[in-house]
Amino acid sequence: MSSGPPGFLQPAWPASPGVRALMTLRGGGASAPPYDSFNLSLGVGDETAAVQANRDRFIDQMRARPTWLRQVHGRDVLHITADTPEHPQAAFDAAWTRERGMACMVGAADCMPVLFATRDGAAVGAAHAGWRGLAAGVLEATLQAICQGQDVPAADVRAWLGPCIGPRQFEVGSEVLDAFGQHAAAPDPSLCVPRPRPDGSVRWLANLPALARQRLQAAGVRDITDSAMCTVEDLSRFFSFRRDRITGRMVAAIWRC
Repeated sequence: MSSGPPGFLQPAWPASPGVRALMTLRGGGASAPPYDSFNLSLGVGDETAAVQANRDRFIDQMRARPTWLRQVHGRDVLHITADTPEHPQAAFDAAWTRERGMACMVGAADCMPVLFATRDGAAVGAAHAGWRGLAAGVLEATLQAICQGQDVPAADVRAWLGPCIGPRQFEVGSEVLDAFGQHAAAPDPSLCVPRPRPDGSVRWLANLPALARQRLQAAGVRDITDSAMCTVEDLSRFFSFRRDRITGRMVAAIWRC
């Protein structure tokens, strides 16, 4: 991950021609605690004026037209065109476009933002991948939309795995293991590590980036860059719902110049 403008991270991945990407950090905005301070979400209880000021700053930095998705941990993918409204009414957890100057954006505060770009830079996409969306196939759905829309194989698409809750912090129950086909008695240690509790019960530490990588590779993607940053552990730079409960949201965006 390379540093971007103040308040932003710029993904460090192989650049496709004419493609730009940014992810916001938590500092440098107008929101008061506990949303301090660069919160981009209108749905977490923050003051509308502060969020709008933050969004204006973000849009000014991007210099691209935003599309604010209503995310529900699903797998529906929006195809952004010149006619797509800034605030689509239907719920989507991913978007893709071939239009220049139209940003694909997803919000997160522990879930993983995943950005996509074809090698030739002709199409880009973004997906919101918490464990539910990941298990439901949101990454595969986004990849399929891009590949079918551009008539390219998955091997011609690059993916960037953004900051998310890391493998030392993502404690889960058996329902998460079940969702990914892992057996509680003997899960794949690269994906889920048992964590016994004092009362004798067992939970597991799940590796969200590894689960995402596994699914992308199975779908044919070979060029995958992991930011390897944990939102829970890095209090100064990232919002984290698991850590703070009441908190703001960051946004990752990608667009064609």
